[in-house]
Amino acid sequence: MSRSHFVALALFAMPIVAAAPARADEAAGEAVFKKYCQVCHTTEAGKNKIGPSLAGIVGRKAGSVPGFNYTDANKNSGVTWDDKTLDTYLTDPKKFIPGTKMLFAGIKNDADRHALIDYLKSQKGS
Repeated sequence: MSRSHFVALALFAMPIVAAAPARADEAAGEAVFKKYCQVCHTTEAGKNKIGPSLAGIVGRKAGSVPGFNYTDANKNSGVTWDDKTLDTYLTDPKKFIPGTKMLFAGIKNDADRHALIDYLKSQKGS
């Protein structure tokens, strides 16, 4: 095999290798979502359950999903969801937003929480 063929093959293979961990991380995050969140939430845009849809949550202002009845604490929190705010909230929701009606103690495992956040970032909704 010539050097140019080897370089071309290596460049072709790199995206495949780089993409594999993202799929594994997404699968881990989806498993965490199913374990902790799926009972009350969905990642389908416009479909609320006991809790609001989490589709497109990253970058969204807290308390802003149409058709969901939030507490004043959540609506008036001034929070915009990003990696940091989600991490803090998912650790202890009632501490982060006192008065929230979310009945959830939080996810204490850092790896699970971060996998969930990565999964939620991939759930844009349609």
